Amino acid sequence: MGVMSRSLRVWLYAALAMALVAATGSKIAIAGSMTVGMQTSQPIGHYEFCRVRPGECVIRPASQQVLVLDDAVWQRLGDVNRMVNRAVKPMNDIDIYGKDEVWTYPDAGVGDCEDYVLEKRRRLADTGISLANLLITVVRKPDGEGHAVLTVRTNRGDFVLDNLSSQVKLWSETGYRFLKRQASYHTGRWVSLVEERNMLVGAVE
Repeated sequence: MGVMSRSLRVWLYAALAMALVAATGSKIAIAGSMTVGMQTSQPIGHYEFCRVRPGECVIRPASQQVLVLDDAVWQRLGDVNRMVNRAVKPMNDIDIYGKDEVWTYPDAGVGDCEDYVLEKRRRLADTGISLANLLITVVRKPDGEGHAVLTVRTNRGDFVLDNLSSQVKLWSETGYRFLKRQASYHTGRWVSLVEERNMLVGAVE
């Protein structure tokens, strides 16, 4: 059997999704977790972050086991998301540093989307959550603008912490197009997110 074409894969995913909608009559997603592709390019902002903090970008988490999402963990995710959103004043890199794509911790109380992500990742890691499950993720908003969020891998799906929302949401409920994210197996590497599968899952509700 030859390699399945992109159009055929999209059609098969759509057919499955429509069948599930017809069978259940309710809002569904094909899967709670994103479909991860091959290793891909590192965003320039993360590359520069790693030059400044090399020790943070060579970590290979010992386990790839996803986070078990119970009530206590869910509360922790929501608390950290809201606390950081309240604590950091949104400001773009040009206004802060005079240049674009500066990824850093918002220790001065100001920052853009990547800085919110880094701070949430740091706080959650400090509570004992593995970095394998705290992944910086690059998305595109419905208006086409680039954006960054924190993806948390759990046994109930991939959830997103976002500076634009006080709610922790399943990734497929955000309305974003998911492009790439940190690799769960190495903090300095990135993997693509399979476009047709992830766009479809997010759209079929």
